[in-house]
Amino acid sequence: MEMLNRLVLGTTLVLLSLAGCDSDEIGRDELDLVISGSRIMDPESGLDAVMNLGIKEGRIEVITDQDLSGKNFIDGSGLVLAPGFIDLHEHAQSDEGYRLMVRDGVTTALELEVGTRDVSGWYDQRRDGQVVNYGVSVGHIPVRMAVMGDEGSFLPTGVGGSAVATDEQIAEMILMLEQGLSQGAVAMGFGMAYTPGATYQEFRSMLEVAASARVSSHIHIRGGVEGVRRTVDIAAEVGAPLHVVHANSSGGEEITDFLAVIERAVSSGQDVSTEVYPYGAGMTEIGSALFDDWENYTDLQFGMHQWVATGERLNRESFGEYRNVGGKVIIHGRSEQATRTGVVHPLTMIASDGFVEEGKGHPRTAGTFSKVLGRYVRDEGSLTLMEALRKMTLMPAQRLERAVPQMENKGRIRVGADADLVVFNPVEIKDQSTYEDGMVPSSGVKFVVVNGELVVERG
Repeated sequence: MEMLNRLVLGTTLVLLSLAGCDSDEIGRDELDLVISGSRIMDPESGLDAVMNLGIKEGRIEVITDQDLSGKNFIDGSGLVLAPGFIDLHEHAQSDEGYRLMVRDGVTTALELEVGTRDVSGWYDQRRDGQVVNYGVSVGHIPVRMAVMGDEGSFLPTGVGGSAVATDEQIAEMILMLEQGLSQGAVAMGFGMAYTPGATYQEFRSMLEVAASARVSSHIHIRGGVEGVRRTVDIAAEVGAPLHVVHANSSGGEEITDFLAVIERAVSSGQDVSTEVYPYGAGMTEIGSALFDDWENYTDLQFGMHQWVATGERLNRESFGEYRNVGGKVIIHGRSEQATRTGVVHPLTMIASDGFVEEGKGHPRTAGTFSKVLGRYVRDEGSLTLMEALRKMTLMPAQRLERAVPQMENKGRIRVGADADLVVFNPVEIKDQSTYEDGMVPSSGVKFVVVNGELVVERG
C-alpha cells in the first residue's frame, strides 16, 4: 500500500464523477469492485443511507441508489460501510502489527509519537508493500538518543533521556529534524515524559522547526494538567500545530481538567488536537524514565504493573529483575469513568498507541476501534455511530492534510476519494483481545478495502 511520504505528494489527478450516470453505463468492464446495499456513513457530508458504491483504480467511482455491476461484488446488506480508520498513533509498524490492526478496520497506520531519526531508511524497509497505508514522523526521542549516544532500542535508557543537552547538541538535533522532514516525515514526534533531561527551552527550539515547516508536533507531554498547559502555551508562542497524544493516559483521573486546557486553546483559535484510546491501562518500556523512581513504589503500585510476555502481575523483586532485562509492561490504574470521559469528548480522536512484538502486546493494538464501536456506541450509547466514525476517520485526516495533501482523499466517502473502506456489522462488532492475550482479532469487521484492494474478506 502507499506510504504517506510528503516528498511524493501533490500529483494532480483528474477525477470523473459518475454519480449521476445511469446504472447500465456503469458496467462490469468499468468497476473493479462493487459494494451493494450497505448503510453508507460519511462523517464529512453527513451521508447516512443504504446505497451502492463502485470502485475503480483505487478510487471511489460512484455512489448511487441504482444497481451496479463490476468485476467483483460484495453484498453489504445489513452492514455499515464507512471510511477506513486512520490511526495516528501506532507503534506496531511491522507486518505482524499491520495484519492485526487491519482486522480492526484500520487502513492507515502512522507512527507519529516516537517516530524515527532515519526517515528514508524507515520507508525503504517497507517499500515491498504492506497491507495498510503507513507513515512516520521524525522523532525528537530517537534524534536525541543518536546525538547523545544512548543505545536504547526504542526509548532512552540512559543519557538520551536524562542528560541536559548542550547548545551544540541542540543545534545538531535541529539539523537532524530538518533532514527528516526533507526526507518525507509526516510530522514531528516528541516524548517529553521519556526525556526528563530535556528542558522546555529545548522543546521550544524543536517546535520552532515544526512551526517553520507547518507540520504537526505529536507530543507525549509530561506533568499532567500543568504540563499540557505549558506545552500548549509554548506551541502558541512559536506558532506550531500541536497534537497531544493519549490524553487519557497523560490526564489520568484529571482528564476533564486536562481536556479543558485543550478546549480553551481550540476556542481561542489555536491549532491543537488530541486523541485517546479506550482502555484503562497503558503500556511502555519498563526501562524508561517513567520508572526511574521505582524503588520507592509501594506494594500496591508494583501490583498495578503486568509483564506483557507472561501476563504476571509484578512485585518489587520481579519489577527489578525485568527492569534490568528490559521489555514491555502494562500499567493498570485508570478508572472506567476517566476512560469514558476521554472517548466521548467532542475534541478527541481515537488512536490506539498500539505495539506488538513477537506475538505479544497490549489489547489496544487489536481492538481499539471495535471496542469504541461495540461498547461505547452500541452497548452504552455514549456516542452516536456517526460521532464515533468521525473520531476515527475525518478528524485524523484533517489533522494531517495541511502538511500531507494525500489525507484530503482519506477519511471520507465521496466520489474521487481513495477507496480506503471498512464494512462492519454494527450488531456484532466487538474487541476480543485481552491483557493476557492481546493478539486476538476483533469480530464484526467483515471487509476492509485499502486503495481499492480487498485485504480482509468475510472477517
